[in-house]
Amino acid sequence: MKFFLDTANINEIKEAVALGLIDGITTNPSLVAREKRDFKGLMKEITEIVDGPISAEVVATDEEGMFTEGMDLSKIHENIVVKVPMTPDGLKATRRFVNEGVRVNVTLVFSAAQALLAAKAGASYCSPFIGRLDDIAQVGMDLIQQIVTIYTNYAFQTEILVASIRNPVHIIEAAQLGADVATMPFSVIQKLFKHPLTDAGLAKFLSDWEQSGKL
Repeated sequence: MKFFLDTANINEIKEAVALGLIDGITTNPSLVAREKRDFKGLMKEITEIVDGPISAEVVATDEEGMFTEGMDLSKIHENIVVKVPMTPDGLKATRRFVNEGVRVNVTLVFSAAQALLAAKAGASYCSPFIGRLDDIAQVGMDLIQQIVTIYTNYAFQTEILVASIRNPVHIIEAAQLGADVATMPFSVIQKLFKHPLTDAGLAKFLSDWEQSGKL
């Protein structure tokens, strides 16, 4: 499974890259707005740090606006993936991007039907939001299972990019189901390292070493 970091914060990106775990980056308008920086300049800096797919989302909502904005974003760097919403106009724009050789990440996917449409439109990535489904008492991982089955049935090349990840359990379950990518905030990456037995074991080793007089 590939790990993408869901952030536009340069410090978080540099720290995650130093860990050797990051295969790509996803951003959205909310994450970019927090940084209070020029959007294109920020995306350019991220491409200089991460050698992998970097999703940059359009803010236009009509097909022509999305296409114009997305083509402009795609010129920043070859690793830019244009992110569009799961709407009829978003899928129309997706088709046009694909014809131009531009990769697309279809976002805000909440049903298997939407995921099927994204794949048929030729999206490189489909981003189902599992955490938000969990928030409304639906099981987000059920959706991942459905998408994995559908994509396998028809050999779609679209990658399942599990988004809205809230905790390490989401990542493990997505990996067990065979999702291609998990995108997560930096705080969740930090939690992946944690286990009380690891902490206790390390403390015991160090204690025993100190008591031994370091031989």
